[in-house]
Order: sequence, then C-alpha cells, then structure tokens
Amino acid sequence: MSLLLILAFVGFGLMIGTLFGFFGMGGSFLVTPALLVIGYPAEVAVGSGLAFVFGTSVIGAIKHRDHGHVDYKLAAIMTVAMTIGIEAGKYVVLFLKATGQADLIISIAYVGLLAIVGLFTLRDARSTDDESSVDLSETVQGIELPPMVTLRGDIQVSGVIIFAVGLAVGVLSGFLGVGGGFLLMPAMMYGLGVPAAVAVGTDILQITISGAYGAFSYAQADAVALPVVGAMLIGSALGARIGAGATDLVDEDDIKGYFAAMLLAGSLAVGAKQLGTAYGIEALNTVSIVLIFGAALLVSSAVVLAAICRLRGDATGTWCRLTTS
Repeated sequence: MSLLLILAFVGFGLMIGTLFGFFGMGGSFLVTPALLVIGYPAEVAVGSGLAFVFGTSVIGAIKHRDHGHVDYKLAAIMTVAMTIGIEAGKYVVLFLKATGQADLIISIAYVGLLAIVGLFTLRDARSTDDESSVDLSETVQGIELPPMVTLRGDIQVSGVIIFAVGLAVGVLSGFLGVGGGFLLMPAMMYGLGVPAAVAVGTDILQITISGAYGAFSYAQADAVALPVVGAMLIGSALGARIGAGATDLVDEDDIKGYFAAMLLAGSLAVGAKQLGTAYGIEALNTVSIVLIFGAALLVSSAVVLAAICRLRGDATGTWCRLTTS
C-alpha cells in the first residue's frame, strides 16, 4: 500500500474506533463494505472486517467494563451461540465464492439488512409516542422457557431465547463479516429489553471473543489483509476510548439516531457500488466511497461534539447552538 493509503486507513480506523466505542459495534459493518467498495475480494473484505473487530473490541471492552456497562451472563451465552453461528456463516461464504456469486450476494444482503435495521432504529429514535415504538421485550420476557436468566436491571429472559438470538446473529456475522453488533444491539434493546448503554458494553465483550474466533477462522483460509487491519487498528486505539466515554454523556435516543444514520449510509454506499459496477457508471463508485468515509467522519464528529456539549451543559447535548451563541 502507498503511504497515502496507509494514512487514510489510520484515519478511517480512528473514526470507526470512535463509533465502535460509542455504539458497541466493531465497525466491520462499515469496514467490510468499504473494502468491497475499494475492490478487495469478498472473502478478504469479510475476514479483514472480523480481524479489525477483534483488535478494536479489546480496547473498548476494557473501557466499558470500567463504566459498568457489561452484563457478563448475557455476553457468555451470546458468545457461545455466535461462535457456532459464525462457523456456519463462513462455509456459506466459501461456498458462494466457489460459485462466483459471493460479491453480489453479500453486497445485496448488506444493502437489505442495513436499510431495514437503520430505518427501524430511526423510526424508534424519532418517535415521541411510546406506543408507536415496536418493542417486543415484554412479550419475550413473558415466555417462561427454562432455564430463565436474570440480566442487569432485574430482567428475566429465557436462556433458550437468548441462545437462539445469538445463533441467528452469528450465522449472519460469519456470512457478512460483521461482529454482529448492528444486529445484536437492536435485538438486545428491542427484543430482550436491555438498556442501550448495557447493550453497547455487552456487545463489545461478546465481540471480543467471537471476533477473535472469526478472524482466526478466516486467517486459516488466507483471507485477511494484515496491512489494512494493522493501519486501521492504530487509529482505532484512540477512537475506541473516546467513543466509550461519550456513551455516558449522550441521551439514549441520540445514540439510536446516530446508529441509524450509519446503517443507512452503509446501505446506500454498497447499493451505489453495485449499480456502478453493473452499469459501468464510475460516478456511482465514487459516490459509494464518499458515503462510506463521509458518513464515518460526520457521525464520529457528531458523537464527539455531542459529548462536549453535554459536558459543557449546552443545548440538548446533541448539537451546540453555534448559530445562536
């Protein structure tokens, strides 16, 4: 890689690290499509995304443990289930690679999942009526299928349901090359009733283990771009600490809003890349790159500014009222 490209990946890692520490996601939901957009093969993009997840999550897990945002029982069950699911997802990717359809199918899956989860989360963040928010946690908690597990906040949920959710997310994680955070975080908040801050911290602890397994699995298939991963981890080391600290300072609805913005940007970027490639429109390829890197820059900057505003006691803590000050 050229020096300029290395510096670009370091900067990208800083932004992703900030988002990771804030959202509890390893950043592979942006790293993998970014590598696809740049032109890396699907299996390398997936494997590198998981390797980056592992490296970044170690840093973030320590910070969130210090803030008391981790439910260890929930993380343990999710980790076992997701580890099994990741192995299954990996074989799906290798099978699709053999058929020559891996790039197309993984990209389409990204567009659909990112868009659906992003729109759902955005709707919930903007809702002012609690009844209009789709929350299945009370129904799920009412299913008394033993063994029952008591989570933080005296929440009781069936261990079988927690395992099933982790298994499903694990399959998608191994298939898409993501740590599972962009799916697991909404599942814990809306499905299990876990508070956003605890969902973030628990996500990171679980991702540390499952990400390590996924990275090792893909490395055995020689599908990890180590120079890319190393450059991004340099930047993410600082970013993860910044994002973890910001989680305590920003309102829960704001966390959901920023989360939705990142998912929708990722969906649009991968969609633009596929259209550009299919129809030979170079401008769409450029748009996809701008969306990936631009969204990471804008949202990570918004997170930092929101935390600074909250510390200063300005406005609502989301944006400082610079135009009226």
